[in-house]
Amino acid sequence: MKELIVKRLEQRGVSIREIADLVYKLQSPYDDTITMDKCIDSVDQVLNKREVQYTLLTGIALDKLTEQGAVEEPLASIIERDEPLYGVDESLALAIANIYGTIGFTSFGYLDKNKIGVMKKLDTIKGEQVNTFIDDLVAGIAAAAAARIAHQKRSEEEAEEELTQKEVS
Repeated sequence: MKELIVKRLEQRGVSIREIADLVYKLQSPYDDTITMDKCIDSVDQVLNKREVQYTLLTGIALDKLTEQGAVEEPLASIIERDEPLYGVDESLALAIANIYGTIGFTSFGYLDKNKIGVMKKLDTIKGEQVNTFIDDLVAGIAAAAAARIAHQKRSEEEAEEELTQKEVS
């Protein structure tokens, strides 16, 4: 299933590396040891989760069905315009962003507001491709991957503190 998800992302113009770039931008101010390989691995781990895979399949399908004219009005126009009050696209993405805790919400909000990297590319594509869901889903993946790294970093720091306290005792 994961291979299918990666293929679908690529078909929509998104690479794992581009998502990892977002993760790096989110985490590098807080972790001076972060590497791109660690970011790619974290994205990979997020994409291994079945609930993430199902959410991505759903959002990508809605974008594609809208492009194909298979979604009824007025919903088709709402999705095509990426109507600001629609919010279903963000709701799906937040389900992904939250898989490693609520810290993912903050990162998602930052990405959704600032539209950097691949999100900016997706947000500015006009014409036949509908990206109402995919841009937010990408932000959700990046936010979850960044949250995963933040939790790992904190666990490492706590283990070091515990070890130091034992050595002092």
